[in-house]
Amino acid sequence: MKEICIFPLILLLVSCSTKETSHSNFAGKLDSIYTKEFPVDKPGAAILVMKGDHILFAKGYGVADIITKEPISTQTLFNLGSISKTFVAHAILMLQEQGRLSIEDSIYKYFPHFKNKEIAQRIKIKHLLSHTSGLPDNREVNKDSVFYLTAKDTENWTPVTKTDTLVFEPGERYEYSNPAFNGLALIVEQVSGMKWQKFVKDNILTPSGMNTSTITDGPHPASGVSHAYQKIQGQWKEDDYGEEPTFAASGNGGVWSSVEELSKYEKALRNSTFLKPETIALSQTIFHPQNWGNATTPQIGWSWFIGQTEDSLKTVWHTGSQGGFVANYVTIPDKKILFVILCNTPRDIKADAALVLRLLQKEEWLDH
Repeated sequence: MKEICIFPLILLLVSCSTKETSHSNFAGKLDSIYTKEFPVDKPGAAILVMKGDHILFAKGYGVADIITKEPISTQTLFNLGSISKTFVAHAILMLQEQGRLSIEDSIYKYFPHFKNKEIAQRIKIKHLLSHTSGLPDNREVNKDSVFYLTAKDTENWTPVTKTDTLVFEPGERYEYSNPAFNGLALIVEQVSGMKWQKFVKDNILTPSGMNTSTITDGPHPASGVSHAYQKIQGQWKEDDYGEEPTFAASGNGGVWSSVEELSKYEKALRNSTFLKPETIALSQTIFHPQNWGNATTPQIGWSWFIGQTEDSLKTVWHTGSQGGFVANYVTIPDKKILFVILCNTPRDIKADAALVLRLLQKEEWLDH
């Protein structure tokens, strides 16, 4: 027996022991923080942190329903709010890969009934994907909140088609637009010949293994999901479908998922399960329109926001907020890090991301 073989084995055991200790430290510190943050009998959150394919931390806090007191778990479904936009964007990009549309198409091709034909001809699908269309959000939600309690994608997009002026020329600058993604969802339906919810389920959710995730098609799902709450004058008030105008407009915020299944979504993106690697890379690259005229630089690709950590590591992320639901999905691609927090009551989710990233750095999970 050669003694020289023992040394690499010792190094391997020490390395594994060190990683396990770091994992334990990270999980323990995070759990300690959030146990204090979320009372066991109040609305709360589910949180997951993944490095590569390894779950560093995953746990639920609080209750999914204050009536039944059902506890939140890592499998609890939350409304994702605007993180849903990434699913719609991926559906558009999938149809482009299939040669059935192009993001360079003008939206007039799909909405010839636009009041101002010339405006519709200047706006391209890529402008909707990047919130650079210049279309106004002219929905009169405050004046007709009852109508918008049940208004779906078509009802939320139609007012936009009646505009005869733009806020700015397409591509000149950024202005976040929820109706843009109602329009994109309707384009998916036109091109695919099926409900966009079914197209996403068949082509994204199912291939990714997101078997319990679902998408609103009008009402709040009848069962199997958490409810959202706002605390008003010391009392918890439900704030989701039926209470929050535009909640039924699912193209901009209709996907429901859990932290466990969002980790599968991230793995599917890394593994190019439903889109080509080059398509995913482009979607997560900042779009720089040639006619950009704003002092601030662009920070968005095809629905994904792109930034960086304090250590200049690239981040790809999207937040969500709808009714009492808030969510954050943050990745550091070069380190294969994913952080997800899904809440059924409002809180500062960007502060949560900053906290987790600082702790990851302290525990040296960003060093390799």
